[in-house]
Amino acid sequence: MCSLLQAEIHACLPHSKSLSDEENLKLFGKCNNPNGHGHNYKVVVTVRGEIDPVSGMVMNLTDLKECMQAAIMEPLDHKNLDRDVPYFSEVVSTTENVAVFIWDSLQKLLPQGILYKVEVHETEQNVVVYKGEETIVK
Repeated sequence: MCSLLQAEIHACLPHSKSLSDEENLKLFGKCNNPNGHGHNYKVVVTVRGEIDPVSGMVMNLTDLKECMQAAIMEPLDHKNLDRDVPYFSEVVSTTENVAVFIWDSLQKLLPQGILYKVEVHETEQNVVVYKGEETIVK
């Protein structure tokens, strides 16, 4: 049994401070920019569990929206990830690491064991699916 919600974030990324300009260009190609570049991500969060016989829901969607607001929108939306989000001062702000950040942030807010997966859509073709330690790149 699953429930899911999605959010859209607008953020600026990636450029690794631990690499030279030449290495960044080779690794990130046209996405490389020392000042970052913008992305409009779609994030889909899926929770799973037993359906409550009284509410008919796995989790109240209003509660899930509030958790997503706190874990995703407040720290990430309209931010330069490398400059404005402390987590990314030490971690390269790739879509994979954005998914990990969101997963870790949601894990702190949601009931234990309910979070099933986080999907971060960078484009229609570039999607990262993160399930804790199990990551799938589509």
